[in-house]
Amino acid sequence: MSSNITRRDFIKRIGIASLAFYGLSLPGCKSGFSRDLKYGPRKKRGNDIKKGLYIAKGSDDPGKLTRAAVDAAGGMKKLVRKGDVVVVKPNIGWDRRPDQAANTNPAVVAALVSMAFEAGASEVKVFDRSCNEAKRCYSKSGIATAAKNAGADVSFMDDDRFVSVSIPGAVILREWPLYKDVMEADVFINCPIVKDHGATGLTAGMKNLMGCVGDDRGAWHVGNISQRIADVQLAIKSDLVVLDAFRVLTANGPQGGRKSDVKTLNTIAVSTDIVAADAFAAGILDLDPMDIEHIKIAANMGLGKIKPSVVKEITL
Repeated sequence: MSSNITRRDFIKRIGIASLAFYGLSLPGCKSGFSRDLKYGPRKKRGNDIKKGLYIAKGSDDPGKLTRAAVDAAGGMKKLVRKGDVVVVKPNIGWDRRPDQAANTNPAVVAALVSMAFEAGASEVKVFDRSCNEAKRCYSKSGIATAAKNAGADVSFMDDDRFVSVSIPGAVILREWPLYKDVMEADVFINCPIVKDHGATGLTAGMKNLMGCVGDDRGAWHVGNISQRIADVQLAIKSDLVVLDAFRVLTANGPQGGRKSDVKTLNTIAVSTDIVAADAFAAGILDLDPMDIEHIKIAANMGLGKIKPSVVKEITL
């Protein structure tokens, strides 16, 4: 796969850079935060989820595929303990319908919420820092209704709940405001949709964590965004990455809008290794993972492996 950018991508990137140069921000890019609360990195808690990559495909039911993929990795009870507070973090960034594939499929989110409660969770929280107006994104995506019906606490992110986090080992983001509810969760489940992104080439597990980031994240686009995305992984360890590739946005991401850019693959994949998960996501979009800068950087930082030792595929 050639690493040369297209004219469309070049124009997108110059446009994003221009916003930051002139002191402007992308929608949803700025927030306040408390400097009084100081946190260290969120670490993975030990669990018995199997290592590797587990892929379920074939069914036209996203929830069924999600359950099958998680069960293949050992099941939610290997991850969630009785009384746990669980955060399920989808992509709810855009004012788009599920069929437009700009946000995580609501049935995937609902299945994860239900499985967490079945495993003994006392509370499951669902939220994202939207780019378009949050109420529209939560509603039009279908995620708010689906997650609430499954019992989740669905909320808009509160600027006052960002806390300053020191990030040892980071190259650029040695300290940054991150969302308190993520940092304090017993279990953090990262469930992005797989899609094209004009600035980074790909949105998947690592890029999805920008929805947990406070302050002016728009400035990242002119400050080595790939290294910053990798640095955040040091601060927020995903206990499980659930890739929604039921429908994927193959072009004009991250917002999309044209049905012709959407491809239905009926696929869900899970992994405890975010690098392996994102490398698989790159392959779905016919990209070489090593051409995606934040994947290459994260692999070189020892945050995961491009090629997992175990890959299991299930067809329903």
